[in-house]
Amino acid sequence: MPRGRDGFIFDTMVNPTAEAPLDGSTRMGEVLARFPGAKRALFARYHIGGCKSCAYDDAETLDEVCARNENLPVAEVVGHILEAHEHDQSLLIEPSSLAAALKASPAPRLLDLRTREEHEAVVLPGSELFSNDLLQSIFATEPKDRLIVLYDHKGDRSLDACAYLVGHGFKNARALRGGIDAYSQEADSSLPRYQLEFED
Repeated sequence: MPRGRDGFIFDTMVNPTAEAPLDGSTRMGEVLARFPGAKRALFARYHIGGCKSCAYDDAETLDEVCARNENLPVAEVVGHILEAHEHDQSLLIEPSSLAAALKASPAPRLLDLRTREEHEAVVLPGSELFSNDLLQSIFATEPKDRLIVLYDHKGDRSLDACAYLVGHGFKNARALRGGIDAYSQEADSSLPRYQLEFED
């Protein structure tokens, strides 16, 4: 694979993963990979995963996690994860929809959750690199009804940040489905794709 500056590996291949049903035998690593909001959902309802005493390992099964957390009913926990996932899907914006929104007026505010190096290497035009100072400025001055789109590399961190903004009254906050990687595939092929060295 061609290697770009700053240790990025530029790639044109996508590896789709097959999905099995979610049940008690599913390992937590797979749960979190398939349902990124599961960590937030498990902590919010059951206080699982928020501290050392209730933490879990990627190799543990959902059955094992439920058993050592007051014998929670596995079917209930699975149902909660799926319900939370459905809600998370409503917070996503498709790459093609974002491309259309960027041509409208007013354009959405774009917040880049990636590292400074990634932001400098490949960026959506008009986006701002996220920081705590920027967040405080948004809380103080941004209209609550403005479309705010958060993105990262592959969409695995932006949902949590989006849910945080929605929880603070920014009802039109959205997370870019698939991150800048999906955007470059589906909406703007002029943006180069990359892979970080530590990613699979």
